[in-house]
Amino acid sequence: MYYMYYVMLKRRKTMACCTLTAGAVLLFLFLNVRQNNADGPDTSEHYLVESFKCINNTCIASKIVSAEKKNSGIDGSVDVCRLTCGSYGSLWPRPTIKTAIEKSVIEFSVDNIKFDTSSVADQLGKEYMTEVSQVFISSLKKLCIPNCVSYDNTPIISISTSTPFGYIKLTTNESYNLKISTEGNQIFVKIEAITVYGARNGLETVRQLIATYGSNASGKKLVIAGNVQISDQPIFAYRGFMLDTSRHYFPISTIKKQIDAMGHSKLNVFHWHATDTHSFPLDLPSAPQMAKYGAYSHEEKYSYKDIKDLLRYALVRGVRIVMEIDSPAHAGNGWQWSKASGYGEMALCVDKGPWRKYCVQPPCGQLNPINTNTYKWLGKIYKDLISAFPKGEAFHMGGDEVAINCWNSTAEIINWMKANNKSLDESDYLELWSQFHANSLSEYDKEAGNADSDITVWSSGLTEPDIIQKYLDNKRYTIEVWEEATSLIELVKLGYKTIIALKDVYYLDHGFWYPTNYHNWKIIYNNQMPIVNNPKLLLGAETCMWSEYVDDQAVDSKVWPRAAALAERLWANPKTNALAAEYRFLQHRERLVTLGLKADAVTPEWCQLHEGECIL
Repeated sequence: MYYMYYVMLKRRKTMACCTLTAGAVLLFLFLNVRQNNADGPDTSEHYLVESFKCINNTCIASKIVSAEKKNSGIDGSVDVCRLTCGSYGSLWPRPTIKTAIEKSVIEFSVDNIKFDTSSVADQLGKEYMTEVSQVFISSLKKLCIPNCVSYDNTPIISISTSTPFGYIKLTTNESYNLKISTEGNQIFVKIEAITVYGARNGLETVRQLIATYGSNASGKKLVIAGNVQISDQPIFAYRGFMLDTSRHYFPISTIKKQIDAMGHSKLNVFHWHATDTHSFPLDLPSAPQMAKYGAYSHEEKYSYKDIKDLLRYALVRGVRIVMEIDSPAHAGNGWQWSKASGYGEMALCVDKGPWRKYCVQPPCGQLNPINTNTYKWLGKIYKDLISAFPKGEAFHMGGDEVAINCWNSTAEIINWMKANNKSLDESDYLELWSQFHANSLSEYDKEAGNADSDITVWSSGLTEPDIIQKYLDNKRYTIEVWEEATSLIELVKLGYKTIIALKDVYYLDHGFWYPTNYHNWKIIYNNQMPIVNNPKLLLGAETCMWSEYVDDQAVDSKVWPRAAALAERLWANPKTNALAAEYRFLQHRERLVTLGLKADAVTPEWCQLHEGECIL
């Protein structure tokens, strides 16, 4: 009873206190209104807006009072703050040799940029750099949508190279030196490189040293870091991304967007997995039947002109294209016309069921290794592609997941095996499989006119370290390892060049079908490259987007920005982990969005703006 009385008394005192406080507040507001009325009406509104300042290499956000709904000052842009904050600013991938970025920035207008290519080694190089500069200007204009404020400051970008133009390849030197300085209203940007591809990388770094502040209402302002010195070169020569255009067709415009993102991330190999059992979308002049029977529709084909145009488009963005025609497995639709045309069955088990008996996924299909016409038509395909691609470009022959049971359930194959005193055991089918590769390679070399081309195949039962030397020559074949890194280490010991594409790290389709797991960007970034006894034979790595569960509607968000995580691992191979790179990565994701890609979000917006306060 005493307790209840005490509580009631306490509540009454509290209520009385609240009443007095409320009264005081009302009196204050009344007097304040009277004063305002005496001085004239105050119609202004005030807002709390973000302000960013670089403190101890971290962009710290705080709230300030502003008459505008958005802070249009230079401190209102987290992009500008991160431009020069920290050892590497917002560069992605981070440079490898020397990076010095001072805190100063200077405004400029994109229309005032001047290029000096007089020191580029030859005329073809000058023409190439002219196209690269157009890509650079186009990306800056996307920052300025709807417009940017004009300034008199003039950036002069001087580019010099020391070797004549040549197509990019595995051995191309991609290094560059960059210096940015200011004098009065002039901004001097100097890029020195051995090749035009190094110069292109340098110009991409310049792009990443530019940001905007302001608003659409007040006008956006472009700024560039004003005092920079960078020396840079990649660690790994093969920095790739693979897209499968057989399981789903992707328009050329979509493929170009992926190549745009690759160029801005300094990835340099687009591995085009063009064909599979599902479809053959390449419309080739020497083998038009393949697309006629293999494309999903007349509209879902890549013409010969499309292929050539895409090669040029990629080259200007520092990207090679490596074409893959998968064989002998993963080949079906597109080949089914052969028997009716008098060439015999060049593909077996096409669309055969139940599929689990004859292949790893529907629809089934596998090339016929004993039909000589198979190799003749492969030769026609090779001929057209060799003619379109730069001389000596690498070629991917696929080569994995051969279903022995397809061959071993086909009367034509069984009879041939018996007639040639072969058993129906796995060992003799491995011999048949390896003979297919030998015959295919012979056709390719005949069309290429030499035996110098780099040929890549996927790791498979034929590439096991204890048997591979019996079947595949290490002077001709590069092995792309997708199952486990331990076999790669052993393959390098045997003298094979290797590319790593581990399914449990780099397959971007994983996590969208059972029982696979999703690999976020941190898993990709944190995966260290294997230590091998001959580092020159580990060429690099690539992420892979197999397209069973992705089409044109979602490819951007399923690939990006995750594929860019591998870009820094391969360019710089840092000893640090994803946590140290996180806010540079977030800035790069924003750049990709600005370019027009629907790159997936990787953190809440609050975390994007509050560096160091949101470790997820």
